[in-house]
Amino acid sequence: MSTTELAKGIYWVGAVDWDVRDFHGYSTYRGTTYNAFLIVDEKITLFDTVKRSHMDEMLRNIRAVVDPAKIDYLVINHVEMDHSGSLPELMDIVKPEKIFCSPMGQKAIIEHFHREDWPFEVVKTGSEISLGKRTIQFLETRMLHWPDSMFSYVKEDGILFSSDAFGQHYATSERFDDQVDMSEVMHESAKYYANILYLYAPLIRKLLAAVASMNLDIKMIAPDHGVIWRTHQSKILAAYDKWSRNESDGKVLVIYDSMWHSTETMAHAIGVGLREAGVSTSMINLKVHHRSDVMTQVLGAKAVILGSSTLNNGLLPRMAGFLMYMRGLKPTNKFGAAFGSYGWSGEAVGLMNTALEDMKIELIEEGLRLKYVPDDKKLEECIEMGRRIGKRVSESSMEKAA
Repeated sequence: MSTTELAKGIYWVGAVDWDVRDFHGYSTYRGTTYNAFLIVDEKITLFDTVKRSHMDEMLRNIRAVVDPAKIDYLVINHVEMDHSGSLPELMDIVKPEKIFCSPMGQKAIIEHFHREDWPFEVVKTGSEISLGKRTIQFLETRMLHWPDSMFSYVKEDGILFSSDAFGQHYATSERFDDQVDMSEVMHESAKYYANILYLYAPLIRKLLAAVASMNLDIKMIAPDHGVIWRTHQSKILAAYDKWSRNESDGKVLVIYDSMWHSTETMAHAIGVGLREAGVSTSMINLKVHHRSDVMTQVLGAKAVILGSSTLNNGLLPRMAGFLMYMRGLKPTNKFGAAFGSYGWSGEAVGLMNTALEDMKIELIEEGLRLKYVPDDKKLEECIEMGRRIGKRVSESSMEKAA
């Protein structure tokens, strides 16, 4: 039996996707899980489904507990297809009395599956339903990270089914946080936040405040991806609080792409200056780092220094793609600067400056452009640029500490 009991009568019945390595442009080196949960009560209730490709695994897990045809209610916390893809086929098997979803959830389900005749029961923040011995309380979480998203809270057991919030793309045969390497889980949680939830930081602040005001006795957080938090709930809540405040660890990232190594040489010289100024520095070559891994580092960085050669009066494609990706995630509370080599036009630095300004990242340098191959004198300019940026970052850290 592949199910796991979270509490008496409450089961994990989801699926593990060991092989997925790309999740709409986000690298998933550790795979993922599609979590679904079953409560066996007077009204047997399934919370969320799984990606269509993994429906058979979910059904096997449900059958290990109960005949799927005996399920009375479905609760759809999130309509994205990795959680609702099995819904049409499941409806034919289960024929539930009711489908509980948010107002936007009903619209999204109809727009995805074109079935207005399904037995929808719309719930809002504060709505409650009784399953018999257990009561489910709902909390709408619009735009975390879809308009339809909501949480479901099992009052008697203190279990929060948190949809995509607090999740990780992390495939494992274990189901709980205390059964796996916490450093891996926290890294994947940060990566998940940085690439999916980053731009919703103000809404996450409101959500954390709302949850606190509801005085929920949360004993377990069960997201739709990854492991279930039964021991380290305070750790992931504290991390979300920190991330949503855009707090940094003082690190500087030098993110670059280069055509004939001149911009790369500049990047490493800037790195020398940063280290001489005493700040932690990471060199990130876009040729070998996936954009989603770069964004995971951006989450905690204090400064983002961008470098690109000029190509066809513009940016190198990898840098252009990364800037488009980063702009959509809206990182804030950071310093920025740009540099790059060129042959005869040199627009790249200006374009990167504009992109940083569009993201409301504070420019602390006008930018450094060098023609063709930098000599020792020009490399000293790069080192000095690194020193200046490092000094500004250090001063900012001291101002914050004071």
